[in-house]
Amino acid sequence: MNAEARGTADGAPAAGTGAQGGRSAQLKHTGLRPGWTTGACATAATTAAYTALLTGDFPDPVSITLPRGQTPAFALAVEELGPGRACAGVVKDAGDDPDVTHGALVRATVRRLPPGSGVVFRAGSGVGTVTLPGLPLDVGEPAVNPVPRRLMREHVERVAAEHGEPGDVEVTVSVDHGEEIARSTWNGRLGILGGLSILGTTGVVVPYSCSAWIDSIRRGVDVARAAGLTHVAGCTGSTSEKTVAAEYGLPDMALLDMGDFAGAVLKYVRRHPVARLTICGGFAKLSKLAAGHLDLHSARSQVDKPFLADLARQGGATEELASRIATANTGLEALRLCEAAGVRLGDLVAARARDEALSVLRGAPVAVDVICIDRAGVVVGRG
Repeated sequence: MNAEARGTADGAPAAGTGAQGGRSAQLKHTGLRPGWTTGACATAATTAAYTALLTGDFPDPVSITLPRGQTPAFALAVEELGPGRACAGVVKDAGDDPDVTHGALVRATVRRLPPGSGVVFRAGSGVGTVTLPGLPLDVGEPAVNPVPRRLMREHVERVAAEHGEPGDVEVTVSVDHGEEIARSTWNGRLGILGGLSILGTTGVVVPYSCSAWIDSIRRGVDVARAAGLTHVAGCTGSTSEKTVAAEYGLPDMALLDMGDFAGAVLKYVRRHPVARLTICGGFAKLSKLAAGHLDLHSARSQVDKPFLADLARQGGATEELASRIATANTGLEALRLCEAAGVRLGDLVAARARDEALSVLRGAPVAVDVICIDRAGVVVGRG
């Protein structure tokens, strides 16, 4: 995650919207200050740099629009204008989250390209390059994830339209001291070399505190029960929340922002039952639950590829395929290998995760189902 703009009270991410339950109430209940992702910072820097390239002036603060409609304003820490190029930088503010990139300076340098080139991304100093398969980016691509890329393209297009330009530019994203900061992340093990990844699906950093977040989960269950709801869903993030809401038509009050705390949801629901609990999350995270981990955070549990290989064997995988799964770079790569071979690893993981959930519930009168999704929110497994 990333440290974001400072002194931008008008654009600060809202911790709650006044709803009585669900994700917004959980956020409000933690009392923690949210922040901005590296992707939001890079988008703000790109918008400011491209505007300056076309007009000669840097907007400061610079406003952007995030996927959920927030319009934060970011103060610029860097403004550089040269022949055919402009560079802007934003200091990331991660709020109250213990984010290793808090305070990092995220820069974007924008240059014009020939007509028809579109928006091309480059990895500058401190931003990694993908060297292994299994990530949502091709090998050789800069480690700027899909949602930040989309945000940057949208803002380039918006600025271009305002000034009658085609919007064909090269955007080089860099992070001061990013290679050093990346040593505190899992990038090296994932084959992302040379620096950090530019991340974020909502643009907002949700602050992380074990005690506050677990307390907020309990409050969410209490509110749902008090409202007479009989079906709640524990979701690992915003994408899984959208998926499960669309799948079952659940109201916001039924959605529990579980994050990494699967055990907290299960143990509290065991003591305060609801008729039905759906657990929805990314395939890799739920593979950890399937393997018996109740804390899904990357610092405390990892995707067990040999475990996935054993599950795949149960689903009919050959020994050659199982061997490839056991040495896969990521859980996503293991999933894709199985999909190509017609082995339904997503369903196997979902079923095993459901069994683990039921074992934690210890016979409580709660029906459980599990939905595994990929990064795009596509359902890849049910159990």
